[in-house]
Amino acid sequence: MPPLTGHQIQLVSWQDQAAELRVIREAVFVHEQQVPIALEWDEFDEISLHALAKNPQGTPIGTARLLPDGHIGRMAVLKEWRGKGYGSAMLQRLLEESKKQDLKKVMLNAQTTAIQFYAKFGFMVAGEEFMEAGIPHVEMVLNL
Repeated sequence: MPPLTGHQIQLVSWQDQAAELRVIREAVFVHEQQVPIALEWDEFDEISLHALAKNPQGTPIGTARLLPDGHIGRMAVLKEWRGKGYGSAMLQRLLEESKKQDLKKVMLNAQTTAIQFYAKFGFMVAGEEFMEAGIPHVEMVLNL
Protein backbone atom coordinates (compact mmCIF):
# COMPACT_ATOMS: atom_id res chain seq x y z
CA MET A 1 0.00 0.00 0.00
CA PRO A 2 1.33 3.49 -0.78
CA PRO A 3 2.23 5.69 2.18
CA LEU A 4 -0.59 7.77 3.61
CA THR A 5 -0.80 11.35 2.48
CA GLY A 6 -2.62 14.27 4.06
CA HIS A 7 -5.45 14.32 1.55
CA GLN A 8 -6.61 10.86 2.64
CA ILE A 9 -7.54 12.05 6.14
CA GLN A 10 -10.14 14.82 5.98
CA LEU A 11 -11.68 16.82 8.80
CA VAL A 12 -15.41 16.99 8.15
CA SER A 13 -18.68 17.92 9.83
CA TRP A 14 -21.48 15.49 10.63
CA GLN A 15 -23.83 17.70 8.65
CA ASP A 16 -21.74 17.26 5.48
CA GLN A 17 -20.62 13.61 5.77
CA ALA A 18 -23.08 11.79 8.06
CA ALA A 19 -23.91 9.09 5.51
CA GLU A 20 -20.26 8.07 5.01
CA LEU A 21 -19.48 8.25 8.73
CA ARG A 22 -22.56 6.16 9.61
CA VAL A 23 -21.63 3.36 7.20
CA ILE A 24 -18.21 2.90 8.81
CA ARG A 25 -19.44 3.07 12.41
CA GLU A 26 -22.35 0.72 11.78
CA ALA A 27 -20.03 -1.83 10.16
CA VAL A 28 -17.47 -1.70 12.98
CA PHE A 29 -19.47 -1.01 16.13
CA VAL A 30 -22.99 -2.27 15.45
CA HIS A 31 -22.32 -5.29 13.22
CA GLU A 32 -18.78 -6.39 14.17
CA GLN A 33 -18.71 -5.48 17.88
CA GLN A 34 -22.45 -5.90 18.54
CA VAL A 35 -22.93 -2.45 20.08
CA PRO A 36 -26.68 -1.78 20.30
CA ILE A 37 -27.58 0.77 17.62
CA ALA A 38 -29.38 2.90 20.22
CA LEU A 39 -26.02 3.41 22.00
CA GLU A 40 -24.09 4.28 18.85
CA TRP A 41 -25.83 7.52 17.91
CA ASP A 42 -25.86 10.49 20.27
CA GLU A 43 -26.17 14.24 20.40
CA PHE A 44 -22.39 14.70 20.22
CA ASP A 45 -22.01 13.82 16.54
CA GLU A 46 -23.49 17.13 15.41
CA ILE A 47 -21.14 19.24 17.56
CA SER A 48 -17.97 17.19 16.92
CA LEU A 49 -15.26 17.51 14.32
CA HIS A 50 -14.90 14.19 12.48
CA ALA A 51 -11.86 12.65 10.84
CA LEU A 52 -12.72 10.71 7.69
CA ALA A 53 -10.12 8.34 6.24
CA LYS A 54 -10.33 7.27 2.62
CA ASN A 55 -8.38 4.54 0.87
CA PRO A 56 -6.31 5.31 -2.27
CA GLN A 57 -9.44 4.86 -4.41
CA GLY A 58 -11.30 7.47 -2.37
CA THR A 59 -13.60 5.05 -0.55
CA PRO A 60 -14.34 5.97 3.09
CA ILE A 61 -12.75 3.37 5.38
CA GLY A 62 -12.26 5.02 8.79
CA THR A 63 -13.58 7.67 11.14
CA ALA A 64 -13.04 9.25 14.56
CA ARG A 65 -14.44 12.33 16.27
CA LEU A 66 -13.22 15.18 18.46
CA LEU A 67 -15.71 16.80 20.82
CA PRO A 68 -15.32 20.49 21.70
CA ASP A 69 -14.21 19.54 25.25
CA GLY A 70 -11.27 17.45 23.99
CA HIS A 71 -12.81 13.98 24.09
CA ILE A 72 -11.79 11.76 21.19
CA GLY A 73 -14.05 8.87 20.36
CA ARG A 74 -15.85 6.64 17.94
CA MET A 75 -12.57 5.68 16.26
CA ALA A 76 -13.25 2.95 13.73
CA VAL A 77 -11.45 1.50 10.72
CA LEU A 78 -13.08 -1.11 8.52
CA LYS A 79 -11.61 -4.53 9.30
CA GLU A 80 -9.84 -5.08 5.97
CA TRP A 81 -8.01 -1.73 6.30
CA ARG A 82 -6.71 -2.13 9.87
CA GLY A 83 -2.98 -2.26 10.48
CA LYS A 84 -2.23 -0.02 7.51
CA GLY A 85 -1.77 3.26 9.41
CA TYR A 86 -5.20 4.83 8.98
CA GLY A 87 -6.06 4.79 12.69
CA SER A 88 -2.73 6.39 13.55
CA ALA A 89 -3.16 9.01 10.82
CA MET A 90 -6.66 9.92 12.02
CA LEU A 91 -5.54 10.16 15.64
CA GLN A 92 -2.53 12.28 14.68
CA ARG A 93 -4.77 14.62 12.69
CA LEU A 94 -7.18 15.02 15.62
CA LEU A 95 -4.27 15.67 18.00
CA GLU A 96 -2.94 18.37 15.67
CA GLU A 97 -6.40 19.93 15.55
CA SER A 98 -6.64 19.78 19.36
CA LYS A 99 -3.41 21.77 19.62
CA LYS A 100 -4.70 24.32 17.07
CA GLN A 101 -7.80 24.73 19.24
CA ASP A 102 -5.45 25.35 22.20
CA LEU A 103 -6.83 22.40 24.17
CA LYS A 104 -4.64 21.56 27.17
CA LYS A 105 -5.49 17.85 27.19
CA VAL A 106 -7.44 15.24 25.28
CA MET A 107 -9.26 12.27 26.76
CA LEU A 108 -10.74 9.07 25.41
CA ASN A 109 -12.34 5.85 26.53
CA ALA A 110 -10.18 3.13 25.01
CA GLN A 111 -11.25 -0.44 24.54
CA THR A 112 -8.75 -2.39 26.63
CA THR A 113 -7.49 -4.14 23.49
CA ALA A 114 -6.43 -0.70 22.16
CA ILE A 115 -4.51 0.58 25.19
CA GLN A 116 -1.11 -0.02 23.58
CA PHE A 117 -2.20 1.74 20.37
CA TYR A 118 -3.06 4.92 22.28
CA ALA A 119 -0.03 4.60 24.56
CA LYS A 120 2.20 4.99 21.47
CA PHE A 121 0.87 8.54 21.20
CA GLY A 122 1.54 9.31 24.87
CA PHE A 123 -1.90 8.59 26.31
CA MET A 124 -1.86 7.35 29.90
CA VAL A 125 -4.47 5.19 31.62
CA ALA A 126 -6.34 7.41 34.07
CA GLY A 127 -8.83 5.13 35.75
CA GLU A 128 -10.11 1.67 36.45
CA GLU A 129 -11.50 -0.66 33.80
CA PHE A 130 -15.23 -0.25 33.14
CA MET A 131 -17.80 -1.69 30.78
CA GLU A 132 -19.25 0.41 27.98
CA ALA A 133 -21.69 -1.17 25.50
CA GLY A 134 -20.63 -4.57 26.87
CA ILE A 135 -16.94 -3.98 26.02
CA PRO A 136 -14.16 -3.39 28.62
CA HIS A 137 -12.72 0.15 28.45
CA VAL A 138 -10.36 2.44 30.37
CA GLU A 139 -10.17 6.21 30.40
CA MET A 140 -6.94 7.55 28.92
CA VAL A 141 -5.57 11.10 28.99
CA LEU A 142 -2.90 12.99 27.03
CA ASN A 143 -1.66 16.37 28.23
CA LEU A 144 -0.87 18.59 25.29
